[in-house]
Amino acid sequence: MLLDYDRMGWLKTALLGFTALVAAFLLLPVVFIVLLSFGSSRWLAFPPPGWTLKWYQELFADPSWLEAALTSARIAALTAILAVLIGLLASFALVRGEFRGREILRGLLLTPMVLPVVVFAIAIYAFFLRLGLGGTTIGFVVAHTVLALPFTIIPIATALEGFDKSIEDAAIVCGASPLQAKLRITLPSIRIGIFSAAIFSFLASWDEVVVAIFMASPTLQTLPVKIWGSLRADLSPVIAAASSLLVGLTLALMIVTALLRRKFKT
Repeated sequence: MLLDYDRMGWLKTALLGFTALVAAFLLLPVVFIVLLSFGSSRWLAFPPPGWTLKWYQELFADPSWLEAALTSARIAALTAILAVLIGLLASFALVRGEFRGREILRGLLLTPMVLPVVVFAIAIYAFFLRLGLGGTTIGFVVAHTVLALPFTIIPIATALEGFDKSIEDAAIVCGASPLQAKLRITLPSIRIGIFSAAIFSFLASWDEVVVAIFMASPTLQTLPVKIWGSLRADLSPVIAAASSLLVGLTLALMIVTALLRRKFKT
């Protein structure tokens, strides 16, 4: 028995070590980018010869970078709102609906999560060209909403499945209409799922680049597209500074989501 415990302890240590190596392999490139954004070299050279905030100053002083960041934020916010509304309605239909083909519908709604994004980008680009939506904010929002929809349906549907519907039924028995019961009882009870859906759909649009490259125009570019275009023309540390801000906002939103989920659970 002691030998089994020793073996399990060794396996646990090996698993933790392997997990740490994989995490380091995935995160080290991001750490290098952040460090390069503070380097004093005119080019992307590691290790940096010195440290400076010059590249962040140039980033915030350049109107084109600020415009790209604001465009990304605007499109991501609109995407989050639209995706949460559609995802909320779809989740109610999938969780509480009783109709033929419900699982097929669920699979179709979750398809963008597994479909190669470049395939979707080419298809949506060709379709939107016919509709005249290429290079427009509406086109961006619709395309990103399709990509973000699975990230709203999964958390909302999960929260809805864990909600006791008898509480909503009790409110209806007490005189509330079905709509009032959903607005005053159900939605507040699944608020963490809705909040998570909003954050995930925002992030799905905020750092998306493949579809954005196809949808962009000379007058409408998101921050990831701006970074991609700048990489092809120059290797300035300003690109590293912009990338660091992109990663920083993503990390901040994920931390806020985790803290709020813990708060709501307690």
